[in-house]
Amino acid sequence: MIPRDTIDRIFAAAKIEEVVSDYVSLKKRGANLIGLCPFHNEKTGSFTVSPSKGIYKCFGCGASGHAVGFIMAIEQCSFADAVRQLGKKYHIEVEERQLTAEEQQRQDDRESMFVVNDYCNTWFQQQLWETQEGQAIGLSYFRERGLRDDIIRKFQLGYSPEKGSPLAKALKAKGFKEEYILNNVDTRLGCGVCGKSEQDGHLYDRFRDRVIFPILTLSGKTVAFAGRILKKKDNVGKYVNSPDSIIYSKTNELYGIFQAKQSIARLDMCYLVEGQMDAISMHQAGIENVVASGGTALTKPQIRLIKRFTSNITVLYDGDAAGIHAALRGIDMFLEEGFNVKVLLLPDGEDPDSFAQGHDAAYFIQYIQDHQTDFIRFKSALLSREAGDDPQKRAALIKDIVASIAIIPDMITRQVYIKDCAERLHMGEQVLTREVIAMRRKKMEERNKEEEQAALREQETETQTPEPVAQPQQPVMPRPQVHQRPKQSPASTLEQNFYNLMQLVVRFGERPIDIDGTIYSIGDVIILTIESDEIAPPKPVYRRIMDEFRQHSKDPNFVSERFFTFHEDPEVSAVAVDMVADQSVAADAEAHLGELVTQLLYEIKLTVINTQIEELNAGLKEAQANNDWDRQRTLLSYQPQLLQRKNEICRQLGNRIITI
Repeated sequence: MIPRDTIDRIFAAAKIEEVVSDYVSLKKRGANLIGLCPFHNEKTGSFTVSPSKGIYKCFGCGASGHAVGFIMAIEQCSFADAVRQLGKKYHIEVEERQLTAEEQQRQDDRESMFVVNDYCNTWFQQQLWETQEGQAIGLSYFRERGLRDDIIRKFQLGYSPEKGSPLAKALKAKGFKEEYILNNVDTRLGCGVCGKSEQDGHLYDRFRDRVIFPILTLSGKTVAFAGRILKKKDNVGKYVNSPDSIIYSKTNELYGIFQAKQSIARLDMCYLVEGQMDAISMHQAGIENVVASGGTALTKPQIRLIKRFTSNITVLYDGDAAGIHAALRGIDMFLEEGFNVKVLLLPDGEDPDSFAQGHDAAYFIQYIQDHQTDFIRFKSALLSREAGDDPQKRAALIKDIVASIAIIPDMITRQVYIKDCAERLHMGEQVLTREVIAMRRKKMEERNKEEEQAALREQETETQTPEPVAQPQQPVMPRPQVHQRPKQSPASTLEQNFYNLMQLVVRFGERPIDIDGTIYSIGDVIILTIESDEIAPPKPVYRRIMDEFRQHSKDPNFVSERFFTFHEDPEVSAVAVDMVADQSVAADAEAHLGELVTQLLYEIKLTVINTQIEELNAGLKEAQANNDWDRQRTLLSYQPQLLQRKNEICRQLGNRIITI
């Protein structure tokens, strides 16, 4: 592990403009520098570098961070690797501290498993190319499937012999420990390339009599294997796959990402297929920006892996019923992650493998361009056939499409799709807009309610604590000028207020504030108030900011803004950079931080009280409907306390109370 002081020295030495200039042509614009964003295609530069703050921010795609974060994003490497690279650039020696015994063991386990997998990968390839059985069976199979030798080698395909357990013997002869060869389901330790007989304890090859498809990580390490059987056998599965382990989870990997990543980034486009042979055949046809989900249901980690290189995806599926429904499942997941999604259904009886084998790259690419469609056209054409002239089915169809639009995170993109949907389905644009807004509000309320209920369940399991001491109150002062927010639901208001409070912690957390003659830091006042009122952060990253501030705010020379914008956690750093770059707080707000903190704390308390009142009223209605008089009396006993608390908060905010 790299010591913190070494990281701090590298952060101090690394000038953001020098680091970015190695990859992006920058031009001076006022106090900042600007250029074309390296993370998305653009014609007008929106990628801004601030030398004074040591950060970058793209106002086109939203990418942001510090010098180390930039290297992590552009080189697709870990935090430690980025620090080492900048250490070399600025001639700072990176000496890593001694790991604890537990950390060292964990690292040794991972490295040993990668060594086992790498050895097996080489061994499988040797069996394919250098043995008579491998050439006669495995190599013949791949060639019969139309693969050239260079493509077989490119994807490191291999073969596992039918008889005996030669791999197990080779691994034992090399001195590999059984704990890394086998797999322990409970500890997730071991690669699982071999199994162990319960009868006599001998090791056997799990992948025997199969052609082998190695699964590589983004950096090219062998993380797992998929073995396909060549002869149909009773009670034997077509595929055997490596088990989940401490180095491998099938939900996090994409087949072919190592071979495809450069092409995906260069073309700013990714094709997604289902099977390994689909991806390999498309590579052979000259289409290299393609990855495969590996026959499993698509997952968010896989989608986010693609997004590291592009936000444009075309999903290729078979034209049968199974392929159509798989396409429908994948669309919404991509939309939710902000992708520009296209769908292509191949002709009946074709899959990407067979289609690529029958056509060259130029024809295949042209076919994709001519036949791919956006999700509205795809869904409307598909579901319209099912709905026919039935008004209820047609209404359900429209709601289904609108639900997909509602999960798109970007407002402008949503509006473009609403307009397209209105024209295509002959609906009023305003009607669809209202429906989208209602769906998004409902989704946000449901999510926040689930989080609040989870927090309540967690609190119920803890020992009851005494009532917290009330925070000292300040006199009511004129409200400082803050950006005006539109009327929102309690859930969205809570999230906005929490964002504003965390923004103050990040930007001014260490600043002193006088409360009734006692000096506190702004961060301490905010965090203590939030915790004493038991207000659950709407996002995990906000909890991380609070915990990190409490842990490090007493460190020598602690400056909150610098600490969080240069944080080693990319998520914390990205949020902090956005907060620093956000100009929504008025320019004179810094002169009125005490008033601003007080205002926002009362606003967030008011939001929580309003939510509790809404839940109480809903509970009363339910109790009345069920004639549950005991519950009604209990709930009514809480009502005066909540209303009194709300009136007090509103009085502090200077608002007029409307009796409810």
